[in-house]
Amino acid sequence: MNRTLIYTSLIVLALQGCATPHVVESKKIDDHQLSCNEITSQIEEADRFENAARDERKVTGTNVAAALFFWPALLATYSNTEEAIEAARERKEHLTDLYTEKGCS
Repeated sequence: MNRTLIYTSLIVLALQGCATPHVVESKKIDDHQLSCNEITSQIEEADRFENAARDERKVTGTNVAAALFFWPALLATYSNTEEAIEAARERKEHLTDLYTEKGCS
């Protein structure tokens, strides 16, 4: 196999590891068993995940290096952050609906 291809593949894999925001599940099987306080905690946690994903979009050393040396990694990071933000929003919406259904206040 061509050495350039091997090196390029290794660099791609290493830089894609920089796209790290956690993508939460928007709905979990046991969500309906949560208490009102647990729902509130889950909403706060989803908010933290969303904020962390937004922070990944800011100018960081990793993002600058990705832009300079391998721009597709920057695109992968951006794509991953968008997915993480959307999943966190959906999670918060689902939990808020559940909070209302349970009559929590």
